[in-house]
Amino acid sequence: MEKIIIIGSGPAAWTAAIYAARASLSPLVIEGAVTQENQMKGTLPMGQLSQTMEVENFPGFPPADLTAFIDSAIPKSRKDLMMPHNPNDKHIQGPQLVELIRAQAVHFGTRVVSDDAAEVDFSDTRTDKNRVLKLIGSGGNVYETKTVIIATGASAKYLELDSVNRFKNKGVSACAVCDGALPRYRNKPLAVIGGGDSAVEEAEYLAKFASVVYIVHRRNQLRASKIVAKRAEDNPKIKIQWNRIPKEIIGNDTDGVTGIVLGSTAGEADVPLYVSGVFMAIGHNPNTEFLQGKVALKPNGFIERPVPFRTNTSVQGVFAAGDVADDYYRQAISAAGSGCMAALDAERYLAALE
Repeated sequence: MEKIIIIGSGPAAWTAAIYAARASLSPLVIEGAVTQENQMKGTLPMGQLSQTMEVENFPGFPPADLTAFIDSAIPKSRKDLMMPHNPNDKHIQGPQLVELIRAQAVHFGTRVVSDDAAEVDFSDTRTDKNRVLKLIGSGGNVYETKTVIIATGASAKYLELDSVNRFKNKGVSACAVCDGALPRYRNKPLAVIGGGDSAVEEAEYLAKFASVVYIVHRRNQLRASKIVAKRAEDNPKIKIQWNRIPKEIIGNDTDGVTGIVLGSTAGEADVPLYVSGVFMAIGHNPNTEFLQGKVALKPNGFIERPVPFRTNTSVQGVFAAGDVADDYYRQAISAAGSGCMAALDAERYLAALE
């Protein structure tokens, strides 16, 4: 019987593990498995950070040569699976950052299993310390615990184009706040795919750094709220490509993205658009498939947290942290913060049971 099981392997999960381990709760982290199915779904272990090559906005990593620190902090068996750190890169890479947080959790006694939580059983109705929560792994293993922290994250939606996969992290991104200030995009023309509030907000953020930002939208009117749409239309650095859809990302191995071919939804000819970056703003899919009918979800699929400023879910003893419950901020630092909160909530719940 475990005191606490954490499902996930991004900054929320590992931060929760650090706090739980230091509270002598001996947490078990189900970090996921490296499988072709998970690769296709974008749910490989280590979360979205594993696909982010440059991280400049996580506190504690100022521009510096981090080679010696990374070599000393990450176990060799894990480091050998990663790209070597380039001393000329003064930033921390996403995979390096999440490995460092993982190493810290393991140092304090966190146990880790490479399994997927395929199913949960939260049907035990007891309200005392005898209540048992069950998790079933993809291989049939059954895990029993007093508390669960769900930190399975969310997967950004990408266009289903081969060229999109080719240029991920080489000019194709799904997070303007994460990547927009990088040298690759500064003073360059950029494109944002989408037409909702998120797309406009991404475009406005990118306009601070780019020479021009094109919003590519398949209709002749933005789906964004009126006041948000007007901000885009009034911004001199934002140009909207109406009735257009991406057909192919153009680029090369040296420069990454150099342009995009736009098709038409109004019967017009294809046109090239020369940009140095393409940002997807077509939404995120929370990784909650295994939770359907087990905990309350919002209409958009994210976990509902009914208690203000707490990480409680609709199920007693089950807490949620990170992007799986956050459809607004979706940053590594906010995910880590909510991981801390979930661990403290779980610790206090266990103390109350005793």
